[in-house]
Amino acid sequence: GRVPLLLFRRFFFTFSARPRGCRAMFQKVIVIDGRQHLIGRLASVVAKELLSGQSVVVTRCEEIEVSGNFYRNKLKFMAFLRKKHLTNPKRGQFHFRRPSKVFWRAVRGMLPHKGPRGQAALDRLKVFDGCPPPYDKVKKMVVPSALRIVRLRPGRRYCKIGRISHELGWKYQDIVQTLEEKRKVKASEFYEKKKTEANLKKKAAENVSKEIAQFDTALAAFGY
Repeated sequence: GRVPLLLFRRFFFTFSARPRGCRAMFQKVIVIDGRQHLIGRLASVVAKELLSGQSVVVTRCEEIEVSGNFYRNKLKFMAFLRKKHLTNPKRGQFHFRRPSKVFWRAVRGMLPHKGPRGQAALDRLKVFDGCPPPYDKVKKMVVPSALRIVRLRPGRRYCKIGRISHELGWKYQDIVQTLEEKRKVKASEFYEKKKTEANLKKKAAENVSKEIAQFDTALAAFGY
């Protein structure tokens, strides 16, 4: 009688307890803009949220940054490229060049990805180079504890993983930059249109403020 209950309690507290110091998000999907985030700090926050059941999308992975100068980080990545299987390279190591997959691999290393819980968490993660539809029209978040300008001391060197990937085999940097420029032009046009409409609404409200003053007073009396 007590053994199943104990097993249930152990299972429940093992798989449902949230990581310490991790605030609950629990929205349908969280979209994070990866620009100017440090790769390791961002990956740790994303991994904790994935394990707690949150679905996460990370865009603009080519703008994610690494502390340390470019030359040193490039040498590290080149040393990683030399690691391969002794007899059959098709069996591993698999060296991802795409910035989004580089970040994905960093998150995978922070998850128990060989078990069902880690596999399910990794399935809840989506990563993209650039900002493709429909995420170009979705509100994006940042992670303050992972921002380079907050965590890295002024004067310290850093580099972007997009540049490292470009020099070591990623072929689509120019295409992503072209698409990003087009997206930014459309976004600026949309924002200007939104500001114009907001100003017109404000002027319209001011024009009829005297006419509806008595109604506003009556509504204010009822708490509206």
